[in-house]
Amino acid sequence: MTGPDGLRLTPAPGARIAVIGAAGGIGRATVTALANAGCRVFALDRSDPLSTMSNKWPDAVIPIALDATDPASVDAAFSQISAEVSGLDGLVHLAGFANPRAPVAETDLADWREVVEGNLDSGFLCVRAAIPLLRASPASSVVLAASGLAVKPAPGYGPYAAAKAGLLAFMRVLAAELAPQVRVNAVAPSAVETPFLTGGTGRAERSLGFDRDAYVQSVPLGRMAIAEDIVGPIVFLLGPASGYLTGQTLHVNGGLVMS
Repeated sequence: MTGPDGLRLTPAPGARIAVIGAAGGIGRATVTALANAGCRVFALDRSDPLSTMSNKWPDAVIPIALDATDPASVDAAFSQISAEVSGLDGLVHLAGFANPRAPVAETDLADWREVVEGNLDSGFLCVRAAIPLLRASPASSVVLAASGLAVKPAPGYGPYAAAKAGLLAFMRVLAAELAPQVRVNAVAPSAVETPFLTGGTGRAERSLGFDRDAYVQSVPLGRMAIAEDIVGPIVFLLGPASGYLTGQTLHVNGGLVMS
């Protein structure tokens, strides 16, 4: 994208953005940032707290119920978006969770499938459903949320690391298939101070057993990430300032992964 908007670090006011996993910590912060930038945001998730966001921005945030692992629910959600707008200028996929840490030898197939379904299958279903709307925009952007564990695995996170690595491969395929009209990139956060550390929003009973103090000592920048640390790169990838980026992964991890 050329011209004065080329340096804009956020999507233009009025941009139509779908946020999958909008009720989570990063999701809510992303919706907030986009609404404050003047975007029209479709906030998709299972969780009731979405209504509080639409109450705050009644003209900007449209909550839509979604089970991102259910093909029928995904199709219904994007049909609802199609009834509201003629196209999408952006999509952010943040849905996902991890189960309690366990070595591969102690991981049963049901847990494996649950994590892969929630992180990888959900991305496939949502992006596939959104492609007609994304192609209806003159220039659109997709941002997928992966993880540093996709490139720097840790013991006990086999299903989650595999699912997020698959999501990065899927991102690159999408970038090749949908260019030049649709850009597709990913962010790969490290651990973030959100409900995800207990397994995901609504999954507090399944703690990951995360050792926060030991983790912080390993981070060159010396602190945990907060949701806003991840939102900045997401919003950048949605906006025109990143208009020559596609098929790329931004590692947002305080220096844990350097390249």
